[in-house]
Amino acid sequence: MIEMSMDILVERAKKQKKWKPILDAPRAKLVQLKKIYESDPLVSETLKLYELFRDIEGLEKVREAEFRKGVNLRVTYRGEVININLDKLKEYASLLEKFISSIK
Repeated sequence: MIEMSMDILVERAKKQKKWKPILDAPRAKLVQLKKIYESDPLVSETLKLYELFRDIEGLEKVREAEFRKGVNLRVTYRGEVININLDKLKEYASLLEKFISSIK
């Protein structure tokens, strides 16, 4: 869903003549979108979150308290330890809902 929204952001940037032609690689598209929409906090936060989601498979992970509400995944991302628990997932979900609503 984020990738489809990124395509819409690219189209908006092309209409505003801010988009420079690049390869159709997702990472290159992400870097250019981050530069174009750095002044929009909602878009920049969502793009950072998307980057985390893309990289999470290869990161160092530690599972903690794998029972009901205490579920926690500790991830080391760019030298920073991020605890992903149910509350954090709710924050991510609300951010993505706001982002998708603003794109529509």
